[in-house]
Amino acid sequence: MKRKTKFIYPKTVREAIEGKRHYNIDDKEKLPSVTTILSATESPEKQQSLKAWRERVGEDNATRIVDESAARGTAMHKILEKYILEEGYLDETNVGKQAHSMAIRVIEQGLSNVTEYYGTECTLYYPGLYAGQTDLVAIHKGEDAIIDFKQTNKPKRREWIGDYCLQLAAYAMAHNFIHKTEITKGVVMMCSKDNYYQEFVIEGKEFQKYKHQFLRRVDEYYKKRASNVG
Repeated sequence: MKRKTKFIYPKTVREAIEGKRHYNIDDKEKLPSVTTILSATESPEKQQSLKAWRERVGEDNATRIVDESAARGTAMHKILEKYILEEGYLDETNVGKQAHSMAIRVIEQGLSNVTEYYGTECTLYYPGLYAGQTDLVAIHKGEDAIIDFKQTNKPKRREWIGDYCLQLAAYAMAHNFIHKTEITKGVVMMCSKDNYYQEFVIEGKEFQKYKHQFLRRVDEYYKKRASNVG
């Protein structure tokens, strides 16, 4: 996989504002993250579903599951980033060993279709609206694409990954605006903790649909924020 130096991405500087993740873009503006916007505009049904799950498994157990998943995901992302940069990385912790096996699946079945990349852990932003960080901007099967790596406790159905699709659409819109590109493809490369690999490609009309949905969420976020200030 070759690095294609074509775009310059800003340095990643995160800040917590009122407990919510924001990105400081070149000391010019502080923008809410994509995940902050999605979290603030979650549907009541999704909020209730999460609450019901925590009640079902117990609060302590739920916290443990979430923390373990986050640690595993962080480790897997770091291994994949170092692989792409050809720097090499070894994590000998139990979490690291599990994450390494998962990363191997992503490399063998997902990154094998990536010939060149523009950047990894790229900070992207849409002026005045939002910012975020995508795992990879690259050429996937001959087309420019936004790529995110995801870990999961169990395999997912396509209808369960709506937020991931919204993230990809948001990153693509930001990249297209700032860098004058025309990216219309997003790829989720996902591996479960038992090493089952899944890949979800979002493109064409479906990708356009998620762009429109995300912009509606952005509008809802700023309306809520304005009403809270008022």
